[in-house]
Amino acid sequence: MGFGGVGDGGWRGHALLVAGDAAVRRGAVLVAPGVNVAALAMVPVDALLGCGVPADMVCLEGVRDPNTVLARLRVAAGAGGPLFVYVSGRLTADRRGRRLYVALAGTTAGSVRYTSLPWEWLVGELRSRSAGPATVVVDLVADKAAWPLVEEHGTLPGLEGLAGVEAFGVVRGPGAQPGDGAADGVSGYTRQWIEQLRRAPVRPSNVDLHVLAAGSAGLEPGTLVVPSARELHMRSSAGPSHPRPDPAPDPAPGLDRAPDLTPDFVFASASVPASGPAAVVVPRPVPASAPGSLSGLGAAPGAGSVSVMVGEVEGDPRARLHALAVGGRHGEADALARAWERDVVERRGRVSAEAVQCAEIRADLARLAGDFVAATRLWTGAGQARLEWQAVDAAEVRDAAVGALYCWTQVRDPVRALEVGPELVGLLKELSLSDPDHLRLAERRLEALRTATRTGVLPP
Repeated sequence: MGFGGVGDGGWRGHALLVAGDAAVRRGAVLVAPGVNVAALAMVPVDALLGCGVPADMVCLEGVRDPNTVLARLRVAAGAGGPLFVYVSGRLTADRRGRRLYVALAGTTAGSVRYTSLPWEWLVGELRSRSAGPATVVVDLVADKAAWPLVEEHGTLPGLEGLAGVEAFGVVRGPGAQPGDGAADGVSGYTRQWIEQLRRAPVRPSNVDLHVLAAGSAGLEPGTLVVPSARELHMRSSAGPSHPRPDPAPDPAPGLDRAPDLTPDFVFASASVPASGPAAVVVPRPVPASAPGSLSGLGAAPGAGSVSVMVGEVEGDPRARLHALAVGGRHGEADALARAWERDVVERRGRVSAEAVQCAEIRADLARLAGDFVAATRLWTGAGQARLEWQAVDAAEVRDAAVGALYCWTQVRDPVRALEVGPELVGLLKELSLSDPDHLRLAERRLEALRTATRTGVLPP
């Protein structure tokens, strides 16, 4: 399919799926971009875009001329309407090692500058966009030439801060192990995007899709996740940097418009709403009218009402916790949350709903502070406690397990990851009938970590 109807004055969407060169090590395929693109192309284009506007999709595979890709990208980026760009393949660098490229078919070390798409070309076309939201999703493996640059930047350069552009993805290192995807060869991260888009009754937000995909893809330690949990938190604290244009008035038949699924902080109050992109993996928001609501400044009366005096804070301290956390005063926030939790445990019991909510708040505080080991441990404990009185398929139990799994994937130290991994896997086994994929992915990562520590060759 081509880009048609651009000049009709209407709002039209575009999806461009680019399959670069495969990443292969010792005869084993690390990423099969053609397979990824073919699988993603089966998703309706309006689901990729998140709205029901008329849209075109172009899939590029086996292209050897970077100018061909550039021409397609320029047409798509230059048109009005929402844009979805997906790039999968091998990330490489020229011999001088200072410029990144997406290797195209047939690229060798000596032909990088002539047969690969310069990363800056992609960034430049997105930067020149004047109208319409754009989403960029990448699933890449960096080779030995590119990985030092990726580590130096700590992200994919140029995408951060582009007006109207949301960028998501993963970049695995040159030491990546084969078998990241399923039997059909689709990479884990891409597969999770596809599964979420297919299974969700209403399309999740891009942030939610990224968080769920990164948390469920079984990524190896050392994988670059863009954006990281810390980056998402910084965006959430700062609020939206740009308004997103309204989509077309009427969604396509059979596809509901994506709602705002941005969850509040677990401890957010009405006076300090989380109005930006979603904070990473928190339990499902509790309705403000529910007992023990976590969304209001004061707790609801009755069984869910929790108050405590800690230092100068009296009553429900969630607003104070939020202010301390977003202000970077993580130690004070943790001390206050611990004191609140101790009081609740003494009065309600350790496995009470109120006490578990306090533990979940501490888990989110740990996540915001970048202490993913503690966050994993606390989310796991919350899930286990909820199983004392809730069914294994309860939404809150699943949310706690997913929160623990996501935080665990952010633990970069293999030794520390092994400390909390077995307990998490134990929780996921309790939920294996409802979330078999999560259990399989966690077990695979745990085994990889154990193998690495036995051999003395730790993952990057």
